Amino acid sequence: MNSFKPPENNCAAPERRNRRPRSRQLFCPAHPEQRIEGNGRKYFLHLLHPEELRARGMSDKKAKLIIQAHPVLVLSNEWLEELFCPQCGGSRWCHVVQHDRAHHSVSWAPRDLWQQVAHVDPLVPNPSVSQFTRQAARRAGGRRPDGKRFFDRG
Repeated sequence: MNSFKPPENNCAAPERRNRRPRSRQLFCPAHPEQRIEGNGRKYFLHLLHPEELRARGMSDKKAKLIIQAHPVLVLSNEWLEELFCPQCGGSRWCHVVQHDRAHHSVSWAPRDLWQQVAHVDPLVPNPSVSQFTRQAARRAGGRRPDGKRFFDRG
């Protein structure tokens, strides 16, 4: 009977690569320990002027060259997204900056950032949604005159 025993390897085995994608780590600006979720549409920022690139830390000369080469520069690492915080109890529009695949910085989106998003005006409601649907959606989060929610029993 021949029993073959493979030689022991003292080297540490390389870690197996985890193929499952890492989820985003987004935290509420008001509650830094609270994770916030959002799976809505991302509105990427568009830059049209070299001043906007300079505000993000680029040199004046390089900013002018980039804007001359690309009249509209779409930032793939910055966007506006509606995110829900359970501790705040509601959804708010946030400015998200992606640093790498899993790490992001989140801040409340100022209204003037919407000017850098193409084809969106946040003050004008979506024309494809009827007035009845818009009113019903507003009512669902509201309360009855007696102070209870619309869908509570009793």
